[in-house]
Amino acid sequence: MKRSGYADLPLHYGHVPQWLYDRMARLGGAIVETIIAEYGSSEVLRRISDPFWFQAFGAVLGMDWHSSGITTSVMGSLKQAINPISKNLGIHICGGRGKHSRRTPEEITEAADARGLDGDYLVRCSRLSAKIDSTAVQDGFQIYLHTFILTDDGEWAVVQQGLNDGTGLARRYHWHSPRIRSFVEEPHASIYGRNRGSILNLVDQKADTARDGIMAIAREEPGAMMKEIRNIIMPRRHDVTEKDVNLKRLGGVLALAYDRGLADFEGFLLLEGLGPRTMQSLALVSEVIYGTPTRFDDPARFSFAHGGKDGNPFPVPLKVYDETIDQLKKAVNRAKMGHDDRRLALKGLARAAQAIEERHDPSADFERVIEKEVRESRRQGGRTVFDKVEKPGDEQLTLFK
Repeated sequence: MKRSGYADLPLHYGHVPQWLYDRMARLGGAIVETIIAEYGSSEVLRRISDPFWFQAFGAVLGMDWHSSGITTSVMGSLKQAINPISKNLGIHICGGRGKHSRRTPEEITEAADARGLDGDYLVRCSRLSAKIDSTAVQDGFQIYLHTFILTDDGEWAVVQQGLNDGTGLARRYHWHSPRIRSFVEEPHASIYGRNRGSILNLVDQKADTARDGIMAIAREEPGAMMKEIRNIIMPRRHDVTEKDVNLKRLGGVLALAYDRGLADFEGFLLLEGLGPRTMQSLALVSEVIYGTPTRFDDPARFSFAHGGKDGNPFPVPLKVYDETIDQLKKAVNRAKMGHDDRRLALKGLARAAQAIEERHDPSADFERVIEKEVRESRRQGGRTVFDKVEKPGDEQLTLFK
């Protein structure tokens, strides 16, 4: 069954600092590598095509939990991490934003030739997906970012984003090749943006008469609405509130991290010696890797792994972030050598948090949880994009588009 959805993605001012971007590449690459080892490269494309998982993934990497910049930064950092080892992983990322987007056909052709795939066909798929979202679907958003993710088997996914200059909002479009029966009839895995009235959508399944009429140079007026099944609306505010988070799920993670007596699963001792704050982050990273689709309908919860660069819900704790990367890389490397102990322990974290979440509801303590995380973050090297700004004129402002 094809999933569709919508959400507002407000533009954020600020830049992704190098200290965060490098860590995003290392952690994001390790997560993707683990998913491929567990489930195969096709699973990576399936997840990237799910807007809820994509948003949760960006949040666990420390990006602002709901901003449009998640799309640019996540795909850019993944490209940096994955492409140098794409031959080992069986997956390659092409395109990006601006000049990188314009090089997409060239990059696809190079990747296809290296894998014995039909490059002309794949370039056509890339161009069609971009053309459809900029022309056939006229919803007020102009495409400015286009990424094409390709596996060795020729399976592909597209993540692209458009900007509405009038509203200052972005809309993300997801494509996944196994779900496409036709490029001219409901081809999207998801269109990630809020419905703001009637739009011109010539790839809606109800627009077949209009398509036939256009081909016959008729003057039919298509007015069908986009079918929207999965709905998620991102607010313009930056802070994380109670209503953004499934509190029972968050409670399970917090209880696991801060009360070891509640946890009982095989392999837990392999992770002993880690602080509770790293345990909390690893539990959320574990869920990004092993969680089922229904677990990602509250992506703001995943910002409790490593905070956000704007300080919401708390500054990015660098010591915790680095320890999370280290633990995940150790698990990946040991699994390559045939030792699954750490991999199984990390997998068990997600199961343990789920097992105890029904017994713990922190709803009455949510503000106290935020205060505690802010204090803890500063002790763990917490940083934000604003930390070293001495006066407004010194701040580097880059509009995420």
